[in-house]
Amino acid sequence: MKIKNNTYGLVVCGGKSTRMGRDKSLLVYHQKPQRYHVYERLEAFCEKTFIACNPSQVDGMDTNYQTLADLSPYSGIGPMAALLTAFTHHPQHDFLVMGCDYPFVTEKDIHNFLVGCECETRAAAFYNEKQDLYEPLLAWYSHRTAGALMKLFEQNEYSLQYFLQTTSAGKYYGKPETMNSVDTPESMVTAKARIQNKIKSACS
Repeated sequence: MKIKNNTYGLVVCGGKSTRMGRDKSLLVYHQKPQRYHVYERLEAFCEKTFIACNPSQVDGMDTNYQTLADLSPYSGIGPMAALLTAFTHHPQHDFLVMGCDYPFVTEKDIHNFLVGCECETRAAAFYNEKQDLYEPLLAWYSHRTAGALMKLFEQNEYSLQYFLQTTSAGKYYGKPETMNSVDTPESMVTAKARIQNKIKSACS
């Protein structure tokens, strides 16, 4: 797989996982906790990769994986905290961002997305046609977006969806299954069964 120049990977797992009832980044769909599985997916395409988390999660992380704990000024604002923290530490780098609740994303999906957003200068994301929405945690953010994101933060506007819409970010029309966000216990059970069935089919 081709590494995208100047791009760092960012696994976002600092959320409260309220609907799931437990930390989604620790769920196992592919032989290891999802936060490490996603990390290794992004690592194939990025110069460096980090797990973006809240400070309370740092001590529980495997030290083989690099982390970026949300900086205190951005505490409690959701996924934007991960990006603002990342740009604060690495202002000259772009970030390929992926949440932990997308267990169906493959390396091929990531490759096709990066090829599709090569002409973008600011940001691009997977786009869910059915819902007519971007997937902000399946996205690429240029370092050129840092200033605009900070401006929104200062205006108390923390929605990455809003940012992508108002900047007319590039759209990647991926497969609907790829964008299936698993965030409830019921959808987790279904997702695990579907993944296991795929594995069995591939081996038969």
